[in-house]
Amino acid sequence: MTTVPVLEPLPSQPLARLRLAPHSTLPRRIDGAWWPHSRDLLVELPLLIGALPRTWGQITGVTVNTAMWAASPGRMLVANHVVRLSRSSGSHGRHTVCLVSPGRGRWDLLVVPPEVDAADAEPLMAAAAAGVRPSH
Repeated sequence: MTTVPVLEPLPSQPLARLRLAPHSTLPRRIDGAWWPHSRDLLVELPLLIGALPRTWGQITGVTVNTAMWAASPGRMLVANHVVRLSRSSGSHGRHTVCLVSPGRGRWDLLVVPPEVDAADAEPLMAAAAAGVRPSH
């Protein structure tokens, strides 16, 4: 007789913590807010891209600030397509991420650092989704 061990269920992947500004034809400086669970882009970026509206199209480029994130490769596969990662140390805001979809547009999201607690993160995310750039 063979004994098969009982496997514990796999933990579900965390949901992306994301708030987007309402659709508008007017350009914005900030299009919403993202509150990642960690500083690991290889883990966090697929969650973010998977949570974006389909109308944003296929994200093929992402620019992040070097100081905010752990090291990562220049490209990664997300949902069976290549996403180019660009790292910036000065011209791109430390607390923003820029997402690019060719032919669809560019979106800039405020990034709330993962270590910020919920009581502080929620007002920042709400302000960003309302089109107000919070100072920090």
